[in-house]
Amino acid sequence: MNTTLRFVCLMTLGNLLLFAQTGSHPRTTHTAEKSAIHLPAAEPPKALKKIYSNLGSKTAAFNDTEGWVLSGPNSGTGFTEFMAMPFTPKANSTLEQVQIAVQYVSGANQVNVSVYGDASGSPGTLLAGPVTVTNLPAFGTCCTLAVASFSPLSLTGGTRYWVTVDTPSTGTGSDFDGVWDWPGKPLYPQARNKGAGWTSLEGSPAESAGAVFGTVP
Repeated sequence: MNTTLRFVCLMTLGNLLLFAQTGSHPRTTHTAEKSAIHLPAAEPPKALKKIYSNLGSKTAAFNDTEGWVLSGPNSGTGFTEFMAMPFTPKANSTLEQVQIAVQYVSGANQVNVSVYGDASGSPGTLLAGPVTVTNLPAFGTCCTLAVASFSPLSLTGGTRYWVTVDTPSTGTGSDFDGVWDWPGKPLYPQARNKGAGWTSLEGSPAESAGAVFGTVP
């Protein structure tokens, strides 16, 4: 058994133990880094301020070798899996852009990014999107981020919201297979969608890497 396969098996076993109570677990993946040179993550527009971020420095913005599997219903993997990132603005603000560490493996190179309200620990009401993001970077590279721009969306300070990544159920993009990379340290809660709606993942081993930008009074 090679090193990469052994690592994946160990991660899968660990997640099976973590999620034994629910009888299901989100799929994780690992790859070797494809380049020792890290391209710096792009800066958001100067007019926008950070509302939320779990990203690191420009050249170490996220872990480009590990993350959550993202799999459209026609990806050929045999399963559907989407993920979501929670965030809570500290003050009333206006969301205009989301930057996330979503990377490409196969299929049509595009995903849909949306913003939802919270419903007891998972995405509830759709507030903005979906915005289709194309030309995602390859899994195992750093630190290009997927950027989704939204019409201004008012946010309430102290209220939880969710950034979601999914694909259409049919047609272009439904065969996407990719990864939402992890940052350096975990944050809770998480949520995922296996094709039948969003559910909470309290106790998840890692979070999805990304940032939210906009205007803050």
